[in-house]
Amino acid sequence: MKKILGISINGRQREDAVAENTLLIEYLRDSLGLTGTKQGCDGGECGACTVLVDGEPRLACSTLAHSIAGRRVETIESLAHEGNLSRLQRAFHENLGAQCGFCTPGMIMTAEGLLRKNPHPDRSEIRNALAGNLCRCTGYVKIVDSVEAASRAEVIA
Repeated sequence: MKKILGISINGRQREDAVAENTLLIEYLRDSLGLTGTKQGCDGGECGACTVLVDGEPRLACSTLAHSIAGRRVETIESLAHEGNLSRLQRAFHENLGAQCGFCTPGMIMTAEGLLRKNPHPDRSEIRNALAGNLCRCTGYVKIVDSVEAASRAEVIA
């Protein structure tokens, strides 16, 4: 059974008829075409599907879309402005934090949530924040380097 879901996605208010059992990741990818959010483990174990809900990291693969009605969702697509990468996206690019790229959107969204709360975390705080995000390519050094570099970068308006 479908019912109307009112929600803000990447700064745009939406109202869509969505089945009550639709997961947030299905709504984002299949209904809205926001494929930057990756579907990895389907069980809340890898973090590839991380989005921000009201500024907090949330796993889209284990969140029912209707459970966050009326809230604000941000996906990786929301970070770049007018074709320019955000400081965090730029830091991942410049510090080779992306590796194969599959886990990168989830890593970046988790790191974005961290940097909004704590603009200058130390390496331990970065590692703790990213503990729920798995990367199968690396030992995480370049990922932590990237978040640390973004925390030192000047914000360009």
